[in-house]
Amino acid sequence: MYGAVDLMVVGKFGSAADISAVSTGAQVMTTLTTVIVGLSMGTTILLGRQIGEKKTKDAGRTIGASIYLFMILGLILTILMQFAAPAAVRLMKAPEEAFSRTVAYVRICSGGALFIVAFNILGSVFRGIGNSKMPLVAVAIACVTNIFGDLLLVAVFPLGTAGAAIATVFAQALSVALSVIIIRKQSLPFEFRLSMVRGDGELIRRVTQLGLPIAFQDLLVSISFLVITAIVNSLGLIASAGVGVAEKICGFIMLVPSAFMQSMSAFVAQNFGAHKMDRAYKALRAGIVTSLAFGVIMGYFAFFYGRVLAFAFAKDTEVISAAAAYLKAYAIDCLLVSFLFCFIGFYNGLGRTKFVMLQGIAGSFGVRIPVSFFMSRIRPVSLFMIGLATPCSTSVQIILCFIMLAVVKKAEQKS
Repeated sequence: MYGAVDLMVVGKFGSAADISAVSTGAQVMTTLTTVIVGLSMGTTILLGRQIGEKKTKDAGRTIGASIYLFMILGLILTILMQFAAPAAVRLMKAPEEAFSRTVAYVRICSGGALFIVAFNILGSVFRGIGNSKMPLVAVAIACVTNIFGDLLLVAVFPLGTAGAAIATVFAQALSVALSVIIIRKQSLPFEFRLSMVRGDGELIRRVTQLGLPIAFQDLLVSISFLVITAIVNSLGLIASAGVGVAEKICGFIMLVPSAFMQSMSAFVAQNFGAHKMDRAYKALRAGIVTSLAFGVIMGYFAFFYGRVLAFAFAKDTEVISAAAAYLKAYAIDCLLVSFLFCFIGFYNGLGRTKFVMLQGIAGSFGVRIPVSFFMSRIRPVSLFMIGLATPCSTSVQIILCFIMLAVVKKAEQKS
């Protein structure tokens, strides 16, 4: 909801150009956030493993080194994106009618990069110790703030795309402030002091060694979706807005498998550190079954009620029809990601992040981009056919994950 509110409000009170601007700009920001989340998983995995090994002193030092690393990253991103926004939007082939609005959205949201980084590092710490409630509470409150901010700055004061971006940054800042307040009142299973926030080269190396492959894989996956967005943007404003709406709905659809992926990483890392692989395998099976149950439900609604779902984000009937066509393809992926995301969380928890990176590259650049490009060349162009690139990619990645599972079990038997 946090990420979708901008598009939802703009879709109801703005124009097709506003929808295109927010959807394209949000894709750029999602790419940056995805890299940050991927890199922060290095902290989650290392912290979880240290807790499983009962190395509580090392855990506190890991958090300090991570805060130091991510503060620098946040500053770099804030400055860099102010200059790189026009080039990024141009690469996305944003429609001319929406170009300036898209640039403004990216620049304003990038101004809050420090808040994005801060919240994700705090979230990675709590996931590492097995507490996922704190990030939920902070984001829930910030989400409500974002809703009121969007309504105020878009519906009451017609600031359009810029108003939506300002509301988002303010809500992000609030989520960080709330997280800090909550964390100071929590009883942590390790010692942590502000003096531990320093550039510990060895710990930073270990965090980045685990997190960089995940971040790189997530970056490449996001780039592949950016390429698809660029392909769709070249088809015109309606197609651009329609797929932008569909992608936001897909963000909701992917919430459950994404949540299992993150929780799987923390759970498996702790049990791997405690040498309890039987529990790790049970978690993998339980995660897939539960996620698949939700996937069937969400896939059903995406396939048969795509127009109803799209209506929440847009009022233009052509945009709604375009979104519904794209969603039919995503309905297939709802079933497949239940397997893929749990596998990715499992391998991240084991520290096999390089494999996660390689299977992501294979899926994104070996399947998703070529298939979407090929489908866009078939006349008449069908957004459903372009959307099929995603389940095709997921299918290949699942096959690779099953092969790796056999490798892991074989290596475990030898040890």
